[in-house]
Amino acid sequence: MNLLDIITPDCVRSPLQASDKQGVIGELVDLLGQAGKVTETDSLKEAVWTREQTRTTGIGHGLAIPHGKCAGMTDLAMAIGRPGEPMDFQAIDGQPVRLVVLLASPPDRTSDHIQALARISRLMTMEAFREEIYAAESPEQIYQLLKAQETVG
Repeated sequence: MNLLDIITPDCVRSPLQASDKQGVIGELVDLLGQAGKVTETDSLKEAVWTREQTRTTGIGHGLAIPHGKCAGMTDLAMAIGRPGEPMDFQAIDGQPVRLVVLLASPPDRTSDHIQALARISRLMTMEAFREEIYAAESPEQIYQLLKAQETVG
């Protein structure tokens, strides 16, 4: 799974305007909508938010990966946002979140969805990459860091 297949530069925002969990999810889903990657933004917001309320997607090390499945999508899509300030996402390690990666997929693409989640998690376990992406000041820098990593690995 190469993450460059499911994200485009227009789906990266830094800094995010929203400062709470639900607002951030909505903002990232709207980015996917504006990029034409999802048509039913309200359904996707509801699916991701419902999933988030079941169990936090703040997986630790400053990262959250909210995700959901939505009918009407043909392909997986991803949006990345960096909060202006680290924010509370009820992460499992109790630390504030510094990067939010939203993953959306059609209901029939479970295997691809799981592979994408695993790829994001693997990348973010690399401390040097994680610190670089957290320090990135623009959406372009974030995308270029991801592109460089995905081209290598």
